[in-house]
Amino acid sequence: MKRIVLTGGGTAGHVTPNIALLPKLRELGYDIHYIGSYEGIEKKLIEDVNVPYYGIASGKLRRYFDPKNFSDPFRVLKGYGEARKILKKLKPDVVFSKGGFVAVPVVLAAKHLHIPVIIHESDMTPGLANKISLSAATKVCCNFPETMGYIPEGKAVLTGSPIREELLHGNKLAALNLCGFAANKPVILVIGGSQGAVAVNDAVRGILPELLKKYQVIHLCGKGKLDSTKTDMEGYIQFEYVKKELADLFALADVCISRAGANAICELLALRKPNLLIPLSANASRGDQILNAESFENQGFSEVLTEENLAPTIILPIIDKLYEKRADYVAAMEKSGQSDAISKITSLIEEVTSGKN
Repeated sequence: MKRIVLTGGGTAGHVTPNIALLPKLRELGYDIHYIGSYEGIEKKLIEDVNVPYYGIASGKLRRYFDPKNFSDPFRVLKGYGEARKILKKLKPDVVFSKGGFVAVPVVLAAKHLHIPVIIHESDMTPGLANKISLSAATKVCCNFPETMGYIPEGKAVLTGSPIREELLHGNKLAALNLCGFAANKPVILVIGGSQGAVAVNDAVRGILPELLKKYQVIHLCGKGKLDSTKTDMEGYIQFEYVKKELADLFALADVCISRAGANAICELLALRKPNLLIPLSANASRGDQILNAESFENQGFSEVLTEENLAPTIILPIIDKLYEKRADYVAAMEKSGQSDAISKITSLIEEVTSGKN
């Protein structure tokens, strides 16, 4: 039986694509193990899906000054030693890394033990953790065509990002019943993210009276972000967050409004949902969401608005355009090379492990 070690953590975005690969890897007969940090979000997420989990020390590598810059390199060194010990014991055929700082010692230990490594880069430009890992990688899976220019020649493969299979099998009727919506009026799904995007929430609520004349609105507004003054508006329903119902809500949606995190927009692409992206501003991030959104706009999948341009007079015409020309956006998505990521990535894993044996 072939054995694979998955790694990645720090945020859910560094873990959920790994979870999306599990059913196919199991179908292909892999013995699957996971290395993450002792107490990161990945520990809970992976233990919930019954994969053996190994914790290691983890430190963040920063481009800016922080007192922890003095202690974290020692944590990384400790994590490297622990990862090396685990890998020597497990003897995997391949390591698949989704990035995040916990992955760096795992990838470097795999390189020194001559274990093939495949890494996945979600964003347009590689983050610091993946930049450090590039030299150890046999192959690098990319989410965007533009990313391939940042990767050493011969290593980059355009795969897109793996999304959970269950999202593709939503039940439109179940969502209609859950929301109490009419079947003959189009639906907009607003995704504020698990933390809730205040700018997105405020912009949508500010145009609700106009929006509800033509559309029904499902609003995933984030924990603690419900608006109690809008609970009785016909055609509008809010949720802090949803789990198993998300697939059904996607099935019902004609148009989506979302942040531009890599995993979120890959779900929109896989589900062929015309969308308005409102990326996190460069002041609040390293600017990757802006680049992600621009790529999707250039490929004809999305419309993009910055947080500074969320005036009602601008948003409403864009939503109308997305709905009226939705067939054009779907046609562009159908031609994308970023689809069917699970098959592409597992084929790469098979190729690498076959070459090893």
